[in-house]
Amino acid sequence: MRITIDNLDGTGARDYSDAVAADGPLKIERTLNAPSRCSGMLGLSATTLPEPVRRARVVVTTDDGTVLFTGYLATEPAKIYAGVTTTGPVHRLMFSAVSDEWLLDKQTVSPGGTGLAQSSGELLRTLTDRVDAGLFTTGQVEDGGTVGVFAPAQAASWSANAGEIASAAYGSYRVLDGAVSLRTAGATIHVLNDGDGTLNVAALRTASVRELANDVTLSGDMEPAAYIAETFQGDGTTSVFDLAEAPYRPTRITHTAASTTSSQIFLDSFNQGTINPRIWKRSDPGSFLSITSAGLTIAGGNGLDGQTTLAALDLIEMGGTLVVEAGSVVLNSPSTGIVCGLYNGPVLASNCFAGYNVRQSGGATLLVPFVNGVEVGTPFTVQNGHNYTLRIRLHCPETERVLQTWYTMVDGVMEAYGGGSVDAPMSLLFELVDQGAASNTPATVLYSSTVVTSPARCTYAAVNSVELVGSIGYCRIRQAGSVWMVSTFSDGSQLTRMTGAAGEGVDCMVSPAGRITFFAGRIPVVGERFTVWYRGRRRAVARLSDAASVAAEQQGGIPGAAQWTGKVMHPPARSSQDCEAAAQAVLRFAGSRSAAVSGSYAATNPAEDIWPGDVLDLRSGGDSLKVIVRNVTIEDGHARPELRQYRIAFANDWAEGLGMKLSESVAVDALLPETAASAPGAVLANLQNLALVSATGTALQIDAGIDPPADGGFEVRRRDWDFGPFVDQDLVLRSPVRSFSIPREAQAERYYVRMYDGSNPPVYSRFSSAVFTNLPVA
Repeated sequence: MRITIDNLDGTGARDYSDAVAADGPLKIERTLNAPSRCSGMLGLSATTLPEPVRRARVVVTTDDGTVLFTGYLATEPAKIYAGVTTTGPVHRLMFSAVSDEWLLDKQTVSPGGTGLAQSSGELLRTLTDRVDAGLFTTGQVEDGGTVGVFAPAQAASWSANAGEIASAAYGSYRVLDGAVSLRTAGATIHVLNDGDGTLNVAALRTASVRELANDVTLSGDMEPAAYIAETFQGDGTTSVFDLAEAPYRPTRITHTAASTTSSQIFLDSFNQGTINPRIWKRSDPGSFLSITSAGLTIAGGNGLDGQTTLAALDLIEMGGTLVVEAGSVVLNSPSTGIVCGLYNGPVLASNCFAGYNVRQSGGATLLVPFVNGVEVGTPFTVQNGHNYTLRIRLHCPETERVLQTWYTMVDGVMEAYGGGSVDAPMSLLFELVDQGAASNTPATVLYSSTVVTSPARCTYAAVNSVELVGSIGYCRIRQAGSVWMVSTFSDGSQLTRMTGAAGEGVDCMVSPAGRITFFAGRIPVVGERFTVWYRGRRRAVARLSDAASVAAEQQGGIPGAAQWTGKVMHPPARSSQDCEAAAQAVLRFAGSRSAAVSGSYAATNPAEDIWPGDVLDLRSGGDSLKVIVRNVTIEDGHARPELRQYRIAFANDWAEGLGMKLSESVAVDALLPETAASAPGAVLANLQNLALVSATGTALQIDAGIDPPADGGFEVRRRDWDFGPFVDQDLVLRSPVRSFSIPREAQAERYYVRMYDGSNPPVYSRFSSAVFTNLPVA
């Protein structure tokens, strides 16, 4: 093995191969989805070579030129006393180098970078460009598998985040010779056969380190549970109302960590002098976009839709309650284009799910709400010299719209489970505030309605300029939890109540604990009833079993079930659907004896260089075993001709997880299922659109929002999580039709509703829809 070191002193790389001490040979340690390290000991007393310095460039190759390692000395070499000669004490230098990604690990991982149903290659390229674009080439980064949901840890290094991306897609990354690469694990297979002498059986050690499991229970993160609609009645004086439960708040990624309290998803104040390439993707062939003292300044466009755009790099998950806001907006004639837009696909007007369309009419500049590529609502005439705040409020009853994908490999074949998205309706409200008006002036509502289907993720674009002229002071997107509020007045008219902070022209604020505080002038009046829609919360959990495996294990008269209970650590299982898909993957490899194998192998001068993530196909006596390489240690034999000794550690998925990290601990708040399902998704649709149609002093009239299945209906109970045909406690009624009446019993009432079918036993909705009321009783 040859080693060169460049001390970055202008003299270039020097060959230190002959200075490597025999009792401190070169050693390279490679770990799957982590930086590699190279160490050794140098004796320089009989040479003219300079002592290597910190940050020196290290390259190790084979005699035929194959590059084994490239990296840098992260610290100064340590002097080790070796003895005394006639010229005095002799020291050797013990060094340790880290592979090339050390240059990226020294830098800060930028905020953002959340991935939603994107390829692992796209995520890795984005992560690399955000840390230091151009430092390494990324042409060897393959697209790889789709990662459902990924959020980089801001406190972690580039290599830690890169390792998480690669593992989530069942891949392996490396940084070698100035290039970042990403490949699917097992893309390179090394066939070792004792029949042709390529396998030395005496150097092979294997063991099955875990028992079979065919009944798996997994817990995940906290998830939204019941769809709650809680109704209050105003009296003209009460300004504070407390919800029966704390509303579920989706976990969002902040600048520091995952958090359920921080609401900010995206923010740019346009105060850095230039457009920030770490958060924006700019398409501006005519150089119409710039940063000035007014913020993002737009000086026109080339007259074509989708040509001059500024779009966020990160996709937005369209779940829960979102507030999309553009502030200090100034628009001048002859502006044409779209501002503050969410796009289901490329940034084109036809793909705009929600945004503000800007156009000219009779010499005036109009702002018009734009939904699914069509103008809706009331046009607003922009006044010259006025600054505006534009907001789009969106509410979806589903908060986690993108499902996680899980990968596993059994007998050399990779399989994927889960993935996809959750379909759901969306309520939209467009509001505008003239910043020159008094701070307590209500926002002007231009449009309020609901669409029956909505995209699970969108691209946010601050501008799509056909010919926009003006500026935007800031852009912000906030996650406001799961709360949505609508008032119904005595004349039957309805008004969507806006939540936020005082001074924003909104009606009220909602605390994380569920306290609603109405601002002066916005207090519910006599005869007004307002309904608050939000989600409850619980721990995501699923239990699945493999009936065929259980039956096979029963041979001999012993119990066939082999249960395993644990928690999904990574990728995050954000819902019970995610847990079900993860349980499928676990059942697949936990029921395979080859997946429980781990071991080691030693080889000298293998025909090909071996890296973590490669597969060894071990063949002996007609049998074949495929194993995934996890660690490789290469040690120089200090001989001529070259002698490279490889020590290889391998493990398959049930012995050591790759596409999924599991823990045998279980969340203490997990409600574990009593019985195992044989397949995922054995549930009916949730009643997302269930509504309280009317409330009198004697009855609540309910519309389930969907017709029941054949021989099925709707079951109403006073408590959740206890539904079933033979459970009598807390049962209120069962209705075979979608519209039914619940007799009133008290001023404060709670009812839980699920749909069921005519099978035996019946199948129910996964979650309840709950009707909570605090209304007078006759």
